[in-house]
Amino acid sequence: MYQRSEDLTAFLDRLPKTETHLHIEGALPYQLLQKMDPEKFKEVPYFWATDYRYPTFENFEGTLIEHAIQWFTSPENYYEAAKIVFEGLKDQNVRYIETSFHIGMVEFIDIKGKEILHAIQSAAPKGIELRVFAGMLRNHYTPFMKPIIDDLVNWDGLAGIDLHGVEVWDLEDWSEGIWKVCQEAGKETKAHAGEFGGAENVREVIERLKVRRVQHGVRSVEDESVLQLLLDEGVTLDVCPISNLKLQVVPSMKEHPIRQLFDRGINCTISTDDPFSFGNTVTDEYSALANELNFTKRELAEIARNGFKIAQLEKGKRQQIFDEIDDVIAKFE
Repeated sequence: MYQRSEDLTAFLDRLPKTETHLHIEGALPYQLLQKMDPEKFKEVPYFWATDYRYPTFENFEGTLIEHAIQWFTSPENYYEAAKIVFEGLKDQNVRYIETSFHIGMVEFIDIKGKEILHAIQSAAPKGIELRVFAGMLRNHYTPFMKPIIDDLVNWDGLAGIDLHGVEVWDLEDWSEGIWKVCQEAGKETKAHAGEFGGAENVREVIERLKVRRVQHGVRSVEDESVLQLLLDEGVTLDVCPISNLKLQVVPSMKEHPIRQLFDRGINCTISTDDPFSFGNTVTDEYSALANELNFTKRELAEIARNGFKIAQLEKGKRQQIFDEIDDVIAKFE
C-alpha cells in the first residue's frame, strides 16, 4: 500500500512490533472466501484500492458484515482464519497481539462464546504472545446477552473486554458496572472512542468506564483539556491511521493527528483495525507514518516500544524486547 525504501524495509523487518487493535472478524483473510467460492471472490476487493474511501461508517460496517458472516459460522472457521492472520503478523515480526471477537456472534450464529475464545487462542503460533478480548456494543445488554456479558469476568483466558460499535450512541449505565467488575478481577478494559465521536466521547469513557486504553481516540486533539486528561491519567491510544484515512476520519494521512498526539507525549500504538476492509498490514501503518508524517526511525521505534509498554507480558520478556529495539536503532542510525 505504501512504498518503502530498501533501508526502511530492512528496518521495519528487524523491528519487533505489536498489534493491539485488531478485530478478528475484520481481519478475515480474503483467500478463505476465494477458497469457499473461487468464482464469486476471484477479483481483488475494490475497497482495497489505495484511493478508496468508505462513504459512511454504515457502508463500511455493512460491507464487512456481508463478507464476514459468510465465513465465521463455527469455532473451526474462527480457528482457520485466526491461524492465517497470526502467521501473517508473525511474518512481519509482530511479537504481541491483542485481538477481539464480537460477542454478539454468540446470539447471531448460535456459537458458544467460550468456544470462539478457545478457537482463537489455539491458533497462536509459537513465538507470538496472544491476548483475546470480548467486544460488545453500547446497546448490547439485552435479555439474551445480559447473562453472557455478566459472566465474562469468569472466563478463564479472556484478557479483557472492549466497547465496540457506534460511538455516538449513549453510554448506558450497565457498562460502568461491567467495566468495574472486570477491572477489579484484573482484566484489561478498553473502549472505542474519539473516532466518529468527538473529544467529549474520549473523556466520557475515561471518566465513566475508567479505561486507560482507548481504541482510536484521535479526535482528542479537538479539546486541549482532553489531551491533558490523557497525559494525567496515562491513557494509551491504540491508533489505526489507515483505517482513519479510509473511513474519512481524517482528510489525508499528512493531516493525521497521531503526529500531534505523539509530539505531545501521549502514549500511542499503531495497528490495523480491520485489515479485511482496508487491505492494510502493520508494516503499511509504519510506512505511512514514515512517508507521510515524517516519523524518524527512532520515533517509529518509540511507537513500537509503546505497544510493549502496555502489553500483558512478564517484566523480563518486556525488557528483552526493549533491549532488542535498542539494538535495532543502534544498527540503523
